Formats: sequence, C-alpha cells, structure tokens
Amino acid sequence: MSLIRDTEKYLNNIISDLGYEEEVSLISSSVPSLGKFQINVAMSMAKKYHKNPIDIANEIISKLDNRFVNVNIAGPGFINLSFSDNIICNYMNDCMNNFNSHVDKDEGKTIVIDYGGANAAKALHVGHMRSANIGESIKRIAKLYGNSVIGDVHLGDLGRQAGMLISEYMLMEPNSLFFDENYLGDYPKINLTTKDLGVMYPRASISASNDDERMKLVREITKEVEEGRRGYSELWRQMVEISKSDIKSVYDRLNCDFDVWYGEMDSIKYIPDTLNVLRPYLYESDGAMVMDIKEEDDKKEYPPLMVIKSDGSSKYETRDLATIYMRMKEFNPDEIWYVIDNRQEFNFLQVFRGAYKSGLVPKSCKLDFLGFGTINGIDGKPFKTRDGSVMPLNDLIELIKNEITKKVKEDLPDRDNVIENLTICTLKYADLFSYRKTDYIFDPAKFSSFDGKTGPYIMYTLVRGKSILRNNDSIKYNIDYVDDNIRNIYTKIIELSSELYKSYINKSPNILCEYIYNLCNLYNKFYNDINISNERDLNKKNNYLSLTKLVCNTISNVLNLLAIKEVDRM
Repeated sequence: MSLIRDTEKYLNNIISDLGYEEEVSLISSSVPSLGKFQINVAMSMAKKYHKNPIDIANEIISKLDNRFVNVNIAGPGFINLSFSDNIICNYMNDCMNNFNSHVDKDEGKTIVIDYGGANAAKALHVGHMRSANIGESIKRIAKLYGNSVIGDVHLGDLGRQAGMLISEYMLMEPNSLFFDENYLGDYPKINLTTKDLGVMYPRASISASNDDERMKLVREITKEVEEGRRGYSELWRQMVEISKSDIKSVYDRLNCDFDVWYGEMDSIKYIPDTLNVLRPYLYESDGAMVMDIKEEDDKKEYPPLMVIKSDGSSKYETRDLATIYMRMKEFNPDEIWYVIDNRQEFNFLQVFRGAYKSGLVPKSCKLDFLGFGTINGIDGKPFKTRDGSVMPLNDLIELIKNEITKKVKEDLPDRDNVIENLTICTLKYADLFSYRKTDYIFDPAKFSSFDGKTGPYIMYTLVRGKSILRNNDSIKYNIDYVDDNIRNIYTKIIELSSELYKSYINKSPNILCEYIYNLCNLYNKFYNDINISNERDLNKKNNYLSLTKLVCNTISNVLNLLAIKEVDRM
C-alpha cells in the first residue's frame, strides 16, 4: 500500500473516532513552505455539521501522531503538514526495492483494449501512431493495477480495400485459380510483397474513381469477400498476411505488443448470431435495416443506426457490433476500451447504444470510447508529406532519427541501437505528453532536443544517474537521512502513487509524462548543486547515491509504463 493511501486510512479513522463521517484526501500542498501536504476536509465538514472549520481542524490536529511534522492551520481551515524524516526514509527504502509500493490495486477486472486499427494492405501513417502509443501505455498501466487486459490490434481487414486489391490482381493474373468458382483444391501462394500491395492499391483506387464499371466490380468483390466466396476470401487472406507482417514490424518498433491480432474478418462469422440478437429492434428504412438508438433525455437528434445496407451488405457498425459479440463470447470482459480518433466518437456512441439496447452486452459491461486528437505539423495543419498526402509513419520516424543522429557521439558503443531507442523515445514521449483528447503540433527538431519537455531530456537524466551508480557500485543502498537538498525529491516520489492512480482512472499517460519531467528537473537541480562523488561525509554520500538509485528506478519503471525502452549511454 502506498504511503498516501495508508495515511488516508489513518486519517479517516481519526475522523470517524471524532464522530464525523467524511472521506479524507491527502493532497500536495499549494504552499509547500507551510507543509508538503494538505488536508482540506474541515470546510466541507463545517457546512455539514454546522461548526467552525478552525475548530474541526484543531480537533483533527489534536489526534495526529508523530508521523507528521510542521503541522499547522492556514486560511479558513486548511491543515498543512509534512511527513517525518523517519517515515520518509522507510518509504523510500521500500519504493527503491519495490515499485508496486506506489500502487494501490483495485479489484482486478477483465478489460479488452482496441487500440490498433491499421488498415490491411496499406502502410501505417502518422494517424495510427496515437492509437498505438496511447493504447499500449494505458494497457500497461491497467495491468499494473491488477487487471487482466487483452490488447487487440483490430485490423481493418474488410471493406473496399479488399475489392480494390483483388480487382487489381484480377487484371494482373486473370487466369488465376482464385477466380475459378468451380475450383475445389488448394490455392497457390501468391508472389507479392508489401511494396507490391502499396503500388497496387493507389493504382486500383485511381482507376475505380475514373471508371464506373471498375467501381461496380470493386463493390461486387467486396460484398463476395464478406459473404465468404472461397477464392476471393483466400486471396484476400494471403494479402492480409503479407500486409500484417509489415504492420507488425512497425508496431514492434513502437514497442506495442498486442495479445490478439483479430480483424474485422474474424467478426464475420458472428454476424448471423449478432443479427439474431438485434432483429427484434430492427426495421426497414429505404431498403436498409436500421435500429432506433435515441433516448428520452437526448438534447439533440440521434439518427437510427444502420445495421444492414440496402444491398444486403454489412457496415463498419455491423462488424463493430459483431466484434463486441465476439469479445463477450471469448473474454466476457467487464470493460471494453476503444482508443480511437475523436472524429469517430459519434459512430461509436451509436454502436454502444445499439449494443446496450439490444442486450448484446449487459449494462454491467462498460463500453468506453477513449478519443484522441490529431497530430499537426508546425504549420498547425494535419501532418502530411510535401505533396499533401498523409505521411507514412516510418517516414516520420526517419525524420526524427535524422535529428537524433546529429546529436549522438560518433564513437558511442552500440550507437545504432542507441539512436533507434532514442528515436522511438522522442516520438512516443512527445506523442504521450499531450493530453490524448487534444490536437498537438509535432516538431521533430524541438522534440529531439536534449533540453525541455522531451524524451531525450528524460533519457539523459536517467543515463546521468546510471553513470554515477556505475562509478560508485560498491555501496549498499540505504536511505536514512533527509536534508533540504533532497526533501523535495522525496516528496515528489511520495506523490507518484497519486499520479499513477490519476493516470489509470483518467486513461491519460500524459500525467506520467509530466510527472517524470518534474522529477528529472528536481534531480538535475540536486545534481548541479551537490558534487556526489566528492562528498566527504560517507553517510551523506551513501544517501545521495541511494537517492540516485531510487530516482533511476522510478524513471525506468515509468518509462516502461509509457512503453519506452531505456538506454545506458547516449
């Protein structure tokens, strides 16, 4: 149990023993000079019990034991206090050896997180980065709190891209067995690469946009793939597998690890069962089958959810509902989180309402849309290539890599690996630092700087600490001393439990990005003020080195929650 949570339990017992009912929160003080932490319940209790808040605050103070120092009352009843040095030292030693000391675990849930969303047979672009980065981080944070979490890449492997590519292959190989409806044997392996698919798709798209007959063929093929035509389905499956290997290599580069690699195709077999659940709520509208999802207290108009199009084919929403059905059947989750572009929020609101109204999921299962904003260039517009097209993610990574390469010493051991890890660190930290719902400007030169709120700055602090420890590796780490040079750092370490929990509850990794930036600032100030290696007082030196060990462990563990690999030298 964290020191904050343990202290709150202690304070709540005091409040109860005094005859009051009120939940106490211990928060960081707004005026640290008065005390590092603050209790603010006296004012709310005063209203509830019709008493003077100063009197209530004094009652609480009278019951406090010696775990606190510098206890005082400010303003209308704010109780300021700090932890005693003994309490601080014991907790720091505990945290140095066990990061879970910061974690107040909840009762574990089963959570499915949908955070990939890449389209098969297309290169990942910068828009896919946010879903992967945010999803991977909140998955790791949720696991830290004792949940069983299943990360699903949920590939976009159905839809018009199937019709586009199959129609293009039909022009290239018109006599292929894949197009013989009477063929019942095994199909050959196609000789295509991801690069081939990358050429074929835009060529097919341009052709279809200029030729009505070609577009008609694309639509027909797309529908027959969904319906399971044997040759088309196998050809498309092979194309998806080729594409998947390239997609996986980019996700691996981002340190994103999915537990299942399902796609829309996996939901197809569940569509009949899903429609059986939905059927009592469906009605015909202009040849399509739709479902009302409006609710009595709606303040705006919500159009019906279209489930089956007039031509009998499914829609994205249909497959999303079938995917929910599949996830309930396979995992029976307590919650399903969707890390998706903000612009799709309304579509998912419709799907969620349809799922709840029909009983596809029970009300006890939480369907949560975790939207994210767009990445913009320094001109404030969506990040694109010079020709105006969406920038491939690998191209953005290379832009950053070029900036990082300029700053890493030529003679550094394992230089290529260090550059790669720093590149991904730069990318991910910049992406996660912004609150997920907001748009932000991505500036490769700014974010690759070794100063400021950047990944390289965080990594440089960690590397600096590791270097000190390597040069002083004969000590036994133990913290038994606190002075004004290090008290603020220990206070920041104590605050981590609250920051972790806020990040978990709000599904917001940016809270942890801000936290380690502030921790690094405090440590670097200490490092510049105190010459650790030349410290003559051996007990102080041991404590300063133990502090360094604690800070390094903290940064390392938080970086792992952000899915950022650390380096030893840079």
